[in-house]
Amino acid sequence: MFAAAPKYLSVYGCLLLLAACPSSGGETTAATTTTTGGPTTTTGGGTTASTDETGTTAPTSGAPTGTTTGEPVQREPFSLQVLDNAWISGMDGWNTQHQDVAFDLGAAPFSKVTLVVDLDTDCYPWDKWQESPPPPGQNWPASCDAFDRTMGFISDPGGDPGDPPGFELLRSITPFGGPAHLEADITDYANAHPGEHVLRSYINSWADGAGQVSGSAGGWHLSVRIDGEPGPAPREVLAAISLFSGDVGVDGATTTVPFSLPEGVKKAELVYTVSGHGGAADNLGDCIGPAEEFCKRRHHISFDGEVVTSFDAWRTDCGELCTITDNPLPVGPAKFCAENPCGATASVMAARANWCPGDLVAPLRGPVTSALQPGADHEFQFAIDDVVEGGTWTVSAALYAYGP
Repeated sequence: MFAAAPKYLSVYGCLLLLAACPSSGGETTAATTTTTGGPTTTTGGGTTASTDETGTTAPTSGAPTGTTTGEPVQREPFSLQVLDNAWISGMDGWNTQHQDVAFDLGAAPFSKVTLVVDLDTDCYPWDKWQESPPPPGQNWPASCDAFDRTMGFISDPGGDPGDPPGFELLRSITPFGGPAHLEADITDYANAHPGEHVLRSYINSWADGAGQVSGSAGGWHLSVRIDGEPGPAPREVLAAISLFSGDVGVDGATTTVPFSLPEGVKKAELVYTVSGHGGAADNLGDCIGPAEEFCKRRHHISFDGEVVTSFDAWRTDCGELCTITDNPLPVGPAKFCAENPCGATASVMAARANWCPGDLVAPLRGPVTSALQPGADHEFQFAIDDVVEGGTWTVSAALYAYGP
């Protein structure tokens, strides 16, 4: 059965091409969101890293991963600090909205690997305003990004024509000006792709030069690490295939991707992650505001020309991320959402295109075992109904292939 994390998407039912709906063998990209907490750094079984003045880390040495005199080397749990309080902003467009950093997992197998993200802000708590008040005539501290922004983490993003799509490990939406802590289990990805990679960490942050709706030089402080536990893999992962990763509009609302599976596959699971964005005024269809952020759109997933599931990518539970709180200080709003301090309460609680401010974008997951023949060529397709010009959907799709 296709399923999503609780509360995020509707109930989907079994795939049309399956005789049964077997267990997929684990939630390899499930993530959790909590209040912010500081990262810890240890080293052991992976590659250590050093931090420069920008908060970017670079590998400095590798831990033993081979054998010594014919005996396996015992690998210890490790922590790779990818970013350490790195500054992410939109002051120079895409150049400052993302950072690409190399990391090395070392050799498989892994019993567990976790991506850990800590986001900090100069917007909140409100006492930061007393130290760095808004400039004259502005409403926000200059370095405060008061908006909710798309934040993602993609392994091996490529960039040249013909490169395979990057592998999305986690996507979330930042709170309105608030901190966040997120974790994602990436064990199956790591066992399928050990060794050296590049992690792209990005936040689609933009500054408001006038300082009226956000800070005039706003941004975020981002820390990212990867915690690993070498040991027996919980599942035999034969392949983890990125099918698609990127933004689509009207022209890409129907996209077809060829792929093939290795021999020996006993189970296969699709992970499909979507969130609607944009401010198009031509918000035709089932919309409560600008497209595609506030539009309920039907998504259709197909393999080899057969639709296996359709669903509405829409969340109505964003109100659960707004605990009305009184502000005792003379700076900031008198009342605010504790989880989204800089957001208007009505906006925080509004339904959206499969996301809520300050929460992860939960993937749709489901088995496609009987639909796909091991060792053969196949086609994956997604189609989104009624997308309008100027609206976008951020889409990623990955296929996990398991052995017995």
